[in-house]
Amino acid sequence: MIDNILKKHGINERFLQEATLYPNLVIGRICSQYKDLYKAVTSSGEVFAEVSGKFRYGANRLSDYPAVGDFVMLDRSDNENGNAIIHHVLSRKSSFERRAVGTENETQIVAANIDTIFLCMALNNDYNLRRLERYLSIAWDSGAIPVVVLTKADLCHELQEKLSQVLSVAVGGVDVLVTSALSEEGYEIIRPYIQPGKTIAFIGSSGVGKSTLINRLAGSEILETHKTRKDDKGRHTTTRRQLLVLQNGGIVIDTPGMRELGIEGADLAKAFADIDALAEQCKFGDCSHQSEPGCAIQKATKDGELTVGRLESYLKIKKEAKYDGLSSKQIETEKINTMFSGMGGMKNARKFIKEQSRKKR
Repeated sequence: MIDNILKKHGINERFLQEATLYPNLVIGRICSQYKDLYKAVTSSGEVFAEVSGKFRYGANRLSDYPAVGDFVMLDRSDNENGNAIIHHVLSRKSSFERRAVGTENETQIVAANIDTIFLCMALNNDYNLRRLERYLSIAWDSGAIPVVVLTKADLCHELQEKLSQVLSVAVGGVDVLVTSALSEEGYEIIRPYIQPGKTIAFIGSSGVGKSTLINRLAGSEILETHKTRKDDKGRHTTTRRQLLVLQNGGIVIDTPGMRELGIEGADLAKAFADIDALAEQCKFGDCSHQSEPGCAIQKATKDGELTVGRLESYLKIKKEAKYDGLSSKQIETEKINTMFSGMGGMKNARKFIKEQSRKKR
């Protein structure tokens, strides 16, 4: 039976089943992080925790450490005898990742085990289509469902034009929601996405209104907000990632503002489905879409079907994600080989997938 506290925090049978591998430990979910200290919720309530020395010794990457949204195994469910000790991080069903600031190879987990990602962009000076494309590329790669949330519609004088531009890059069936701070009704369009036991991560630059959105959904000022500066740029309000349970049972993760995103992984086939479809019409299968004869993508830019800016963004993200020169099928193969590199690459990946399929029958 699932404990009511943990159920409210999004636990399900998948994580409970994996937790049985550690019979002497208790399961909890990371709600916030303070440098090397974490706050987790267990069946007994909230507890402060830190990773064990063995865990720290065995962690090879920054992404191995717990992140907000992770389900972890702890040695206790209270702080009567000091901080709880985290011994294991359970397998993530999804994770929004970016390249850690100041590093070339380290991946930072922004939020884990999320169902939906709200990609928030204000319709004032924060408006940037190229950045939105980067957000969408990473969001699709995370395993969660992206939703574009346009905020501060009341400050936008070219709403229909900007909405049309956003819809042109939010391909692949991505929902686009327009919100306004002028009235309570300005946020009603978001409420159907907030469901009991489901986790939504709010991602976006500082000052786009993520905390205000969450406060409106919560029905109270649970997060501090600041007014926008005179130069129309947002003030940085959220200083750390935190997981909150709303009155209706929905779970939200608020994150500090991120204007720049280092690409670690990207799903180009979904984020740039329009370009991917055009690429299939190219004369050569290994077309780089830059100067080859018979390039369908170059033809589309000349005919005005595809903007030069979107193509440049696609090529830049592809190169940054180290997929330069690869087709969509080759990119997927590369991802699988990376995931199963310790198991023998693609050959064992196919074997693993077949075994999983047999188990589901």
